[in-house]
Amino acid sequence: MGITSLPSSIVTSLMPPEVMKQNREEIGHGRVLTLNRPDHLNSISEKMVLMLGQKFEKYEKDENVEFVIVKGAGRTFSAGGELKRLYDGRNTRDSCLEFGYRLYWFCYQLQTYKKPHIVLSHGMSMGGGVGLMASMKFSVVTEKTFCSIPEANLGYHPDCGLSYILPRLSGRLGEYLGLTGATLKGKEVVAAGLATHFVPSQKLFQLEKSLLSINNGEEDTIRSVIDEFSTNVQIDERSVLSKLSIIDDCFSRETVEEILDSFEAEAGKKGNDWIMPVLKSIKKASPIGLKITLRSIREGRTQTLSECLRKEFRITMNTLRTIISNDLYEGIRAAIIDKDKSPKWNPSTLDKVHDEQLDLIFKPFEEHDLEL
Repeated sequence: MGITSLPSSIVTSLMPPEVMKQNREEIGHGRVLTLNRPDHLNSISEKMVLMLGQKFEKYEKDENVEFVIVKGAGRTFSAGGELKRLYDGRNTRDSCLEFGYRLYWFCYQLQTYKKPHIVLSHGMSMGGGVGLMASMKFSVVTEKTFCSIPEANLGYHPDCGLSYILPRLSGRLGEYLGLTGATLKGKEVVAAGLATHFVPSQKLFQLEKSLLSINNGEEDTIRSVIDEFSTNVQIDERSVLSKLSIIDDCFSRETVEEILDSFEAEAGKKGNDWIMPVLKSIKKASPIGLKITLRSIREGRTQTLSECLRKEFRITMNTLRTIISNDLYEGIRAAIIDKDKSPKWNPSTLDKVHDEQLDLIFKPFEEHDLEL
């Protein structure tokens, strides 16, 4: 007779840990953590963020630990938050409250960490994965790295500290990336300011090995090791990063509608064929997601990290509570549940999204004890 069930303790032991320690982790002064959900694109689950927070706290207090390395299993660093988890909790009020607390506290922990941390981001990083990558003291990408922040396409907003990170990029690049969900590849990620070093993928293993062999955790020492393997970044004239004058002009406009109008006007000029697919992408996005994203990034220009994370937490919880719209759940449904790629946004157009509605998303909680 076949085995029909196993004791829970055995089942647990057979399941791969979501954050994996490597055997050589205890060698030397470094510690290596691997996001270990390759079948789920290393998306950030509640269990994963809990484990990461605990390990980072432990290492910060451990005198034998000088620095921490984080990487992703498989061909992905992280696709960001676990969307299906959000969708499955749509009929239960605040089902993701604890997850939200843990996630935003971990984002703060990363940005204020007392010891150097290094991310080896090989492959895809999206949304919150970009936030984690860009929060590290040293962030290494390869030619196979590609990043995007597609939250507005899902009726959501850039989180994991991205409302603090994006407005601190050059000019209006942050608004552009947040509103369009455009993809940056390889060296572009460094040139944009979302990573610190570009290292060819064939050198990544040797870089990790060299980092773990150093006898101290001084930032200058770590930087010099990474510099040995890194390549200078030069941007191709076809890259969107060579179009920053257009981006700065269009994406500095006050409203999403004005941004679209000016961007569309530029699309009609010679040599601006690159704009049309970007415009098409923006026009498919959630109107409320676009307006929340623009407001959050603009507010982030003058906010501290703590203020940005508190704001992002409010936006997240109020969005999950469908205070004014269920666009997030509809966006997830269309993208990963039914996969019909045809979300029905509500409100359906930008002109139907009013400031008074947005205020409800951004305002502090009536239950004051919920504040981050």
